[in-house]
Amino acid sequence: KVVSLVGARPQFVKEACLGAAVRETQAWTHVLAHSGQHYDLAMSDIFFQELDIPQPVYNLGIGSGSHAAMTAAALTGMEDVLSKEKPDALLVYGDTNTTLAGALAAAKMAVPVIHVEAGIRMQPRTMPEEINRVLTDRISALMCCCSEVGRRNLAAEGITQGVEVCGDLMYDVYRRMEKRLQPDAACSRFGLRSGSFAVATIHRDYNTDNPDALRGI
Repeated sequence: KVVSLVGARPQFVKEACLGAAVRETQAWTHVLAHSGQHYDLAMSDIFFQELDIPQPVYNLGIGSGSHAAMTAAALTGMEDVLSKEKPDALLVYGDTNTTLAGALAAAKMAVPVIHVEAGIRMQPRTMPEEINRVLTDRISALMCCCSEVGRRNLAAEGITQGVEVCGDLMYDVYRRMEKRLQPDAACSRFGLRSGSFAVATIHRDYNTDNPDALRGI
């Protein structure tokens, strides 16, 4: 039995692919838990609907708050989930407060942690997401890297045991959803001409809160 913990948009996408593969192969009993870190229609529900993700068995409902408040709420909530389910492992994704909280709860209860998207390093080390991913790698039993880059990053930090290069779940989901993408129809809907625009997400505070950095971008 594996408890799979999600809480934010990128994790929903990865869970859609991995969870579907587990159901198809019946590899293990897959218990889905949602921390509630992202919780409204546009940030959570729409992903479950469009990617055909089953509803979580648990929703911790941690909501918004400071990094400490969210991490603490997810930590205590996951302790209860793990105590009830007694899984063989906890599966966590990426670099959110949910990820670190779940990993801490599991490690303290001697439940092996599987970290999907391990070994990614973005810099600076003070970025909350970087702290989450580095600490999660430190207490994981199995680290699943998207590419050799992740493996090399972990090796540079002295981590070589329990490291596997498994491929990129985000790309797997793209391939799965590719047939449903209709770029021409989308351009028409928004009055855009193909090739005349770019789509970007810019959300790091050191970019959005810095006028010079944002202007440069």
